[in-house]
Amino acid sequence: MIIYFLRHANAGERLSNPNKDEKRALDKDGIEQCGMVGRALVAIDAMVDVIISSPLKRATQTASLVGNELGYEGKIQLEDALRPSASFADFRRMLEKYARYDGVMVVGHNPNLSEFTGRIISDAGCDAGVELKKGGVAKVELGRAGGVLQWYVTPKILRSVYNAAAESSRPKTSRK
Repeated sequence: MIIYFLRHANAGERLSNPNKDEKRALDKDGIEQCGMVGRALVAIDAMVDVIISSPLKRATQTASLVGNELGYEGKIQLEDALRPSASFADFRRMLEKYARYDGVMVVGHNPNLSEFTGRIISDAGCDAGVELKKGGVAKVELGRAGGVLQWYVTPKILRSVYNAAAESSRPKTSRK
């Protein structure tokens, strides 16, 4: 199984009221981040059979926008195991539920999504640190012996790559 761990994109400042915070939407930067991440995943031929998201608005928006870029036509699955308060045991049970899929994208929050990524790629009893930035995506190949981190990119890295590509495609002006 391939798991794409995607932290929700930028959604501004956390709100003190938990009920209102659950409904916090992506901001302009977050929407742009989703487009960059989605286009990057398309460029590397990422194959996603199912997208699973936390039910919080900023995560579902991220899942939907990135899914649209990927051409994903399935229904986004909402799972409490991706809420900010979920445990690793909840996450493992959720993965078992989707074990029939080859390519799974999970969209959630920190600190638990970074923790889940680290625990999936570490040997039993070891701690692996992976800090998923907002809009960051990591590809993990999960086998019987555990997970292997294939790569991790952030929107900042993608923005740099896009800017460099745009700069190199501009016509060169010569000085005399």
